[in-house]
Amino acid sequence: MTAVLGAILAPFIGSLLIILLSKWPNPREAISIITSIITFLLIASAVPGILAGGTSQFSLFSILPNLDFKIGGDGLGILFAAISSFLWILTTIYSVGYMRGLKEHAQTRYYCCFAVAMGATLGIALSANLFTLFIFYEILTISVYPLVIHKETDEALKAGKKYLFFTLGGGLAILAGLVLVYSVAGTTDFAAGGMLGQSMASPDVVRLIFFLLIAGFGVKASIMPLHPWLPSAMVAPTPVSGFLHAVAVVKAGVFGVLRVIFFIVGPSMILSLGLQFWLILFASITILVGSFIALAQDDFKRRLAYSTISQLSYIILGAALLTSMGVMGALFQIAAHAFAKLTMFFVAGAVRVKTGKTKISELAGIGKKMPLTMLAFTLAALSMVGLPLMPGFISKFYLSAGAWDANQLIVIFVLVISSILNAAYFFPIIFTAFSGDPEKSGAKSRIEEAHYAMVLPILITIICAIILGLWTSMPDGPFKIAEFVTKAVLPGSVLP
Repeated sequence: MTAVLGAILAPFIGSLLIILLSKWPNPREAISIITSIITFLLIASAVPGILAGGTSQFSLFSILPNLDFKIGGDGLGILFAAISSFLWILTTIYSVGYMRGLKEHAQTRYYCCFAVAMGATLGIALSANLFTLFIFYEILTISVYPLVIHKETDEALKAGKKYLFFTLGGGLAILAGLVLVYSVAGTTDFAAGGMLGQSMASPDVVRLIFFLLIAGFGVKASIMPLHPWLPSAMVAPTPVSGFLHAVAVVKAGVFGVLRVIFFIVGPSMILSLGLQFWLILFASITILVGSFIALAQDDFKRRLAYSTISQLSYIILGAALLTSMGVMGALFQIAAHAFAKLTMFFVAGAVRVKTGKTKISELAGIGKKMPLTMLAFTLAALSMVGLPLMPGFISKFYLSAGAWDANQLIVIFVLVISSILNAAYFFPIIFTAFSGDPEKSGAKSRIEEAHYAMVLPILITIICAIILGLWTSMPDGPFKIAEFVTKAVLPGSVLP
């Protein structure tokens, strides 16, 4: 439990040190990196104990009877925390190269807000009840705002307003759901199988709680039509975009949805009240519509943004199937998407720093000038499409098997069409990069790889993605944690 609490506190302490070192860039950035490493090591040290069946909770203070600020580690939380904290290390290293390469202003504010946001993310992951999760969720919302408006241009400020409008609105929906949960259950503590299943709440009240919480968390999860803030937020620096999409923010929304499905409402009540249909419907619509919109985007980061909107809903779709295979696919998709998508955003940032290009149509021949960078993008795209030997294939395989087990054949159709669309909007980027003439696109005659502080994280993220695809049996790895969580949330589930 000490490690779990320390992991949450470390980023907040790091943020204070970053402020104190604001006049000394090198020590400030060193503290940022050291803090991220310490945080991950604390999380990693807690994984074996949790997978061995050990769970612990710690109440810091109480507001009302059975309404405590409570921290606790379980399989689902440690999966999210481990992935996020590891990727924070790479994002921090990448940020050094990116922020210096573009000579960005307000770097102390940037690193400080990044640390606070990461602390809030770990607080979300390791909250033992909905009340604590909500507090950290709102801290995350506020701390990310300065990152979104970092450039302080009219476009950035407009994107920030949209971000706050949607995310604070989502927070109000969660707060209303929280009040109802406490009113009918007398507690907000998470319980595998759903706390509301043990209450005397009427079906109509449970339905209201479900839709309030799904809508609230669905804002950050970018479930359509609650998604417009995310593409607009691409005005932020590229490391922030990666943080939003792969490391923390949107994953925090999906994590909240998973808590609702498995720990608040519960699978049995979702089935009995006919709520599964709505989850599958909105997730499927988001997957397909997001992919179609991505096809039309020429801006590199906006195409990646709509891809994220689409692929995040794979996680919700798999969880909504309520089968062991579907849940496994959903949980593994958290890791598969995180490493591949962060690679892609890192690539977009590296290209911008070295060439100034932000449009896909401007990338002709860039693969000949930045071969390592674009090779990493190619491998990440193969994972997103779901080709064998890559982690995306494993998650889509399990999702399809889960859909078959649930007799939801329409879901298999959605996954197939989505994979075709993935190829349709990723492969042209690769073709343009490796086949075009860089001189005709106006690129400099001499373009080389970005600074090693940017290239190294790109190579590490894509190597990790490959390892996830080839070594699923990695001890205490994402796949093993996903198995552990699946058996916990679906007792009696049978996995191959």
